[in-house]
Amino acid sequence: MPFTATPTALREVLLLEPRVFADARGHFFESYNRRDLAAIDGLDCAFVQDNQSRSVRSVLRGLHYQIRHPQGKLVRVLSGSIWDVAVDLRRSSPDFGRWVGMELSAENRRQLWIPAGFAHGFLALSDHAEVLYKTTDYWFAEHERSLLWSDPRLAIDWPLQGGQPLLAPKDAAAPPLSQAECFD
Repeated sequence: MPFTATPTALREVLLLEPRVFADARGHFFESYNRRDLAAIDGLDCAFVQDNQSRSVRSVLRGLHYQIRHPQGKLVRVLSGSIWDVAVDLRRSSPDFGRWVGMELSAENRRQLWIPAGFAHGFLALSDHAEVLYKTTDYWFAEHERSLLWSDPRLAIDWPLQGGQPLLAPKDAAAPPLSQAECFD
């Protein structure tokens, strides 16, 4: 297996850590292998789209999800570091409204698997952060939703380094969980 998979506090959200081969020349690792991911129960995913973003320090993107055509996401950082968050939005789940967050960086090479039915967002912790994530469905603007990053009901512990994050207008105006469209 080219990586280890560890369940997080939300058991369906997995932390993936690659096996890195390093020597004086540098390093090599597999960042994705469908066959090996399929060996993990329930992770036989067909990714259809890659998304890449670059953010400056204190940019907070999210919390985003698609109410129809929900996307599973495999998130990793190419440069810099982020605080990555997933929120369970499945009303039928015992974890509904709970979140998990962790640092992903180019240095630690960790990846986070976020299943469909979860909102996703991240905060850039470094001067610049380049994030790449694979998705299991295409992006549909008409189905995209945002969840309020600062909802007191969620009480997400964002590691803000003084002041407010830099937000897109849609994220600043996002509804709290009590008013958000959620999954059954």
